[in-house]
Amino acid sequence: MLRNTIFALVLGLGGAAILIGLGVWQMQRLAWKEGIIAQATGMIAADPVALPASLDPFADRYRAVQVSGRFTGEEAHVLTSTREAGPGFLVVAAFETTAGQRILIDRGYVPETEKTTPRPGHAAEVTGNLAWPDDITPSTPSYNADRKIWYGRDLPAMAALLQTDPVLIVARTDTGDGVTSQPITTAGFRNNHLQYAVTWFLLAAVWLGMTVHLLWRIRTRTV
Repeated sequence: MLRNTIFALVLGLGGAAILIGLGVWQMQRLAWKEGIIAQATGMIAADPVALPASLDPFADRYRAVQVSGRFTGEEAHVLTSTREAGPGFLVVAAFETTAGQRILIDRGYVPETEKTTPRPGHAAEVTGNLAWPDDITPSTPSYNADRKIWYGRDLPAMAALLQTDPVLIVARTDTGDGVTSQPITTAGFRNNHLQYAVTWFLLAAVWLGMTVHLLWRIRTRTV
């Protein structure tokens, strides 16, 4: 009986400790993720500044900026869809700043029928947020040169195609020509760590309950 009791205790308490540890780790991850979201929220909503001369994809991600210059009329079109309007394209346009730098502006959404609608170059002042999209995965189809369609915002490749620097600003407000802006928000940030933590803690409680039941069965068998 003693040997079985000790085994049940070691198994029960050891398993519960592991599950509780996983729950605590998820709570730590929750605090980390909330910090990231809070930082991103502040960066997105901040007053815009001039486009920095030197950019860091980590430190400047979501930084609010404002640029003056002109759209050149050159565009790349990225297949997308919205809940409200259905399938369409993101218009990523070449933009030449007053300082002579060529960059990219994610102007936003147009319906499928508006993909080839002419949007001539014109002067503009754009307020938005810097972005280094992570749209591309190993399963993302390559650029369709025949249809001139991208399936994700491949920043280096799009910059090479449109002969710009690999700098992308996502417009905060509409920039004209019937393009609806799709500003950056934190709504799409995944934060399921609290749910995961609760799951691990509940599993720990169940494990302890099963351990108590096992100890009771060991005791009743030997009485």
